[in-house]
Amino acid sequence: MQQIQRRSLVDTVVDQLRASITDGTWPIGTRIPSEAELTAVLGVSRPSVREGVRSLVQLGLLEARQGDGTYVIADDEAQVALRRALHTADSREVIRVRRALDALAAREAAASRTPAQLDALAAHLSARRTAIERADTAGFTEHDVAYHLAIAEASGNQLLSSIYASFDASLRESVADASCLSHGDDPDRADMHEALYRAIAGQDPEAAQTAALGVLDQQERLLDERP
Repeated sequence: MQQIQRRSLVDTVVDQLRASITDGTWPIGTRIPSEAELTAVLGVSRPSVREGVRSLVQLGLLEARQGDGTYVIADDEAQVALRRALHTADSREVIRVRRALDALAAREAAASRTPAQLDALAAHLSARRTAIERADTAGFTEHDVAYHLAIAEASGNQLLSSIYASFDASLRESVADASCLSHGDDPDRADMHEALYRAIAGQDPEAAQTAALGVLDQQERLLDERP
């Protein structure tokens, strides 16, 4: 048997602050109460509050902004850790991991998507096409990424959707790197995004998986074409 360690006040503060973030009391984008306010509410010393806040900043849930306070920037520590790992991962490694996730998301979306979710996919696909015609890289990136995230959401698998959301920054970086957009050309030369939509609309899991993997095949070819 080992001696039971007493929990420090800082640990308790961290738990209280984390709970306010994860239960939605402080949604993402919220400025949390000041150090003085937290000290009064929690009934602990300022140094304990300061250290607790600093711990959550290091975990990536909070961000201290000079002269403006401290803001909630994430509500899932696991997702933050995965995003950090993805940020330093090789692009081809990310694509290989996405093969498993995209294939599963496409199959399950084809089987369980709702009419409203299908409408959302159609809207993102249409906006994506418009951005290509206008050589609008920012708009293209926004709707291309939103399209893939919406497919994961349409799968009905909350864990899959949460994991896939961690790829947000990585997806944006890879999409924005598609230099052919500046010439009004679609990096998806085989219209696999369209094929993916049709397969999901037609509730054909096999075709949806094939199209999803086709999208990633093209992304790998774009990596090979980089100077």
